[in-house]
Amino acid sequence: MAKHGKKYRAASEKIDPEKQYTPPDAVKLVKETSYAKFDESVELHIRTGLDPRHADQLVRGSAVLPAGTGRSVRVVAFAEGDKAREAEAAGADFVGSDDLIARVQGGWTDFDAAVATPDLMGKIGRVARILGPRGLMPNPRSGTVTADIGRAIREVKSGRVEFRLDKTGVIHVPIGKVSFDEDAILQNLSALVDAVVRAKPSGSKGQYIRTVNLAATMGPGVSLDLQPTLELASSES
Repeated sequence: MAKHGKKYRAASEKIDPEKQYTPPDAVKLVKETSYAKFDESVELHIRTGLDPRHADQLVRGSAVLPAGTGRSVRVVAFAEGDKAREAEAAGADFVGSDDLIARVQGGWTDFDAAVATPDLMGKIGRVARILGPRGLMPNPRSGTVTADIGRAIREVKSGRVEFRLDKTGVIHVPIGKVSFDEDAILQNLSALVDAVVRAKPSGSKGQYIRTVNLAATMGPGVSLDLQPTLELASSES
């Protein structure tokens, strides 16, 4: 197992591993323990009590982060006719149908998100094996398959993030940058927690959300006190 460097160890010494922090204190600590020379992402890690082997315990959804993600998002829009013009007006970086599908079939995936109108999903299915593993496949549950394609593009551009359960039952989502002020990170944290709580699957048994941790990309994790963290969801409702 690889050993952590001096900067990581120094940052870790500022965090009590036995303590669970309130969301404001956790955000403050994440900013204080960020030591990389680049603007690190702030990442939220939620361990659930779900079993991803069961279809009725899978979680997938999206949240619009009010303070944005802090990064530029390249969006592909699969649309035709008036919807293609709507997508272009909304700021999509690439718009098309058969031509874009052919590019993806050729191995092109140089974009961060994809949205589509429902009528094109039959065609897009031809590249599902390419887009799916990269998390780029449009999906109705995440709001990226919709007739209101202009709105979807604006939301993705302004700060929509998608989340899904991984094979270990954990949800990992970036919720901003270390350079954000504390209030902005807290706003994004509230929106994401609210969306995950609302996405609780019908097959969930026992405790749905077990632990929540916050960390910068290179920094140590900070454990959040579960009760005040989950109360962020009710405050967003």
